[in-house]
Amino acid sequence: MKHDLISLGDLSKEGIYKIIYKAIDLKAELKFEHRLNYLNGKNLALVFEKPSLRTRVTFEVAIRQLGGSAIYLSQQDIGIGKRESVADIAKNLSRWVDCIAARTFAHKTVLDLAKYSEMPVINALSDLEHPCQALADYLTIYDVLGKIEGVTLAWIGDGNNVCNSLMLGAAILGVNMKIATPKGCEPRKEIVERALALAKNSSAQIALTDDPVQAVKGSEFIYTDTWTSMGQEAEAEKRKAAFSKFQVNKKLLEHAPHIHYVMHCLPAHRGEEITDEVLDGPQSIVLEQAENRMHVQRAILAILLG
Repeated sequence: MKHDLISLGDLSKEGIYKIIYKAIDLKAELKFEHRLNYLNGKNLALVFEKPSLRTRVTFEVAIRQLGGSAIYLSQQDIGIGKRESVADIAKNLSRWVDCIAARTFAHKTVLDLAKYSEMPVINALSDLEHPCQALADYLTIYDVLGKIEGVTLAWIGDGNNVCNSLMLGAAILGVNMKIATPKGCEPRKEIVERALALAKNSSAQIALTDDPVQAVKGSEFIYTDTWTSMGQEAEAEKRKAAFSKFQVNKKLLEHAPHIHYVMHCLPAHRGEEITDEVLDGPQSIVLEQAENRMHVQRAILAILLG
């Protein structure tokens, strides 16, 4: 039976930990071996409508380290929905490759690829969710504290795709998450409702506020992301004004616990959502997050294709 990774909310607590523990095991194995032959001969298609640094490089390195190979396909290469329909692309790729990782503007494109593909489809980012990033973030939290359940995570900024995936993961894993956004920039209502329903089984506390100070109080992890995502460039100046009080800076972090960690999925707009001294400071674990993208994606590929 084909398995996809489209939403973090589709995974159980055991399913998330399976990926995290597999990532840890593979990371340890690769200290002794430069290449693991778990996926010898397997091919991954990277179908990307959006440009990428971390997602592309980490997926390509991940599958090569497992013995497989990757084929990068940009929007200029295949013209998703223009030159060919999503269904035709999925059906053709199913005859040639073993897995598709899709980085798209619309979440529906990922859903349609999964619907028509005979091979596993991984959501490598859509406008609704970014499950690979959230899994890497929870691996990073585990690396830092040796646990995930019971920690408190503050999200400061836009209620975007990364926020959505982190919130669903928090609800499943028992993480207390405080989300501070300007009014009108909250996470999507359906994602919040889904997270609150999932949280009933884990005792996670999910809270929304428009006060970043209240969010960082008592939070071991403080997370932010760009105020303007790809596709929102026309709103950039308007969004800067709306988010002006939501910068993660030294002053805001004075309200956080003495020991805290700063997270960002990158790329960062330095001087906007986060200052240089915080992003490059001793509390920052952003490069650990970036590295863990590779380890988590290697685990996802090993589980889906192994």
